[in-house]
Amino acid sequence: MVSHLCEIAAELERKSVQLKVLDHNLDTNDATGRLVFFMLGVIAQFETEIRAERQREGIAKAQERGVKFGATKKLTREQVAKLQTRRKEGALIRELIQEFGLSKTSVYRYLREKA
Repeated sequence: MVSHLCEIAAELERKSVQLKVLDHNLDTNDATGRLVFFMLGVIAQFETEIRAERQREGIAKAQERGVKFGATKKLTREQVAKLQTRRKEGALIRELIQEFGLSKTSVYRYLREKA
């Protein structure tokens, strides 16, 4: 993110464009303004990384407690086996979608599963 901010700043400077944030008295036309601009970018990057770390920690703790993530499976093993058998017998994907009440993506995912 910070490297992208630097690229944008360099491009603006190349085009002789200065950024002025009126309500924060920030002007990239002088050294202090550029310093504050980049410091705000670094702080934003830091906050993003801290948030991601906390999220990973929260997910790990939840998994330790046995919390499952993602959608619950709609079909039982027997239903998956039936779906796979029907496909081997020549059933069309659209028929399987209707019969099992699944999306096209879900039908293909269940077809790839080992029964």
